[in-house]
Amino acid sequence: MGIRFETVFRISIVLKGLDAAAEIIGGLFFLIISPSQIKGLIHWLTASELRTDPHDFISNLLVHSGHNFNNGSRLFVSIYLLAHGVIKMFVIVNVLRNKYWAYPLLIIVLFGFIIYQVIQITRSYSISLVLLTIFDVFIIIMTALEWRKQHELRMQTAAKTGVKLEY
Repeated sequence: MGIRFETVFRISIVLKGLDAAAEIIGGLFFLIISPSQIKGLIHWLTASELRTDPHDFISNLLVHSGHNFNNGSRLFVSIYLLAHGVIKMFVIVNVLRNKYWAYPLLIIVLFGFIIYQVIQITRSYSISLVLLTIFDVFIIIMTALEWRKQHELRMQTAAKTGVKLEY
């Protein structure tokens, strides 16, 4: 017995909701932590690795990013993460509540994020951003299929009851 489409859809949407929650938490984290505290955290995280391998790519990238981190970039990262997270969470919660209007809204929101992510990928390649973008495309496809199924159910119900559909 295979996994049902609805199960895959729900799991995917919940994972996207967890992503949104992580963005909200990250945005709040950057709001309350000062740039010097972030630099200290980066130093703590990378010090032992850089002692054993001074050319470690990820550790050096983190240290470089930390040196360029200031109040302006902290505010941008906070607003960006909070906006992303809150918008996605709002739409995802309403999809999970089976609000018909939320399905196309989720598609539009994710499509907008994909455009931004592709632009970011072309500027500086990031495997995690590529994977996130692929997942977003998957979510869009799943949402479109579920939205079509919900539309067909609404049409059948309307035909049986004679009730005019409201969107």
